[in-house]
Amino acid sequence: MEKPRTSHGSGLPKRIRVLFAIIFILVGILGYRTYKYFGQLEIQTNYAVLKKGPGVEYDQISQLKQNQRVTVLKSKYHWMYVETDDEKKGWVADWMINSSYKLPVTDLSNATIVIDPGHGGYDSGATSNTEKKEEKQYTLAYAKLLAKKLRKQNTKVYLTRSDDTFVSLSKRPALADQVHADAFISFHFDSSPVKNTASGFTTYYYHKNSLKLAQMVNKEFGAIGLENRGVEVGDFLVIRDIKEPAILLEMGYINSDRDFDQISSKFYRATVVNDVYQGLEKYFVAQKDTNK
Repeated sequence: MEKPRTSHGSGLPKRIRVLFAIIFILVGILGYRTYKYFGQLEIQTNYAVLKKGPGVEYDQISQLKQNQRVTVLKSKYHWMYVETDDEKKGWVADWMINSSYKLPVTDLSNATIVIDPGHGGYDSGATSNTEKKEEKQYTLAYAKLLAKKLRKQNTKVYLTRSDDTFVSLSKRPALADQVHADAFISFHFDSSPVKNTASGFTTYYYHKNSLKLAQMVNKEFGAIGLENRGVEVGDFLVIRDIKEPAILLEMGYINSDRDFDQISSKFYRATVVNDVYQGLEKYFVAQKDTNK
């Protein structure tokens, strides 16, 4: 008579199987914690804070301590969305993690750009020959149009002024330094000592780190109705007292009747803004080769 078979499962005593299960769980926990640890960044500054959004303008959630470790969940612009060991979540800037660390930016959707409409408020700038139209009006119109176009690409855009108010020269580059902008664009219109004696537009830069930006933006200016006077060094405070790549665009002579016909036209404005946009786009794409 055949004896009934006895099931022994894996052939190991139950106690041993439980022990292996516990070891497996512990190894998994250790592996996860090790993975998480090496996926963290250490705060190396003493001024890091968690923000509610990716920008200096957002409210603060809490202070982060030096040498504290955070887990990076995602990044946008120069900001990282992180989680602390006590499960707080928020945004911290890359320069708050480490003053020498900077997230690479290779497209407009991750770029931070400050646009500066020259003049404003009681500082009217230069004026046209007829009707005495003021420079400040057109610099703001050009800046707002560029900001609108960039924001459609999710670019982080700051304007040094968004209405007809006076902003000191020193505060304009200071904003770019504060937000660690990837580019600073200042709009202006030239004026000659004698009306109707000069024409054309010029792209100015001051620091060496701004030359490439100036060249790539200027190269995009095509048949916009005025002479391209090229790229030149310009000792202007807003592009001199700044760390970030910065250019100043003098997009025609406002006291030249010929130039003012262009400056005041919506077509010229849209063309200029589109060309600046294209230059910025190519400038950031070119950063891919720089970051390799």
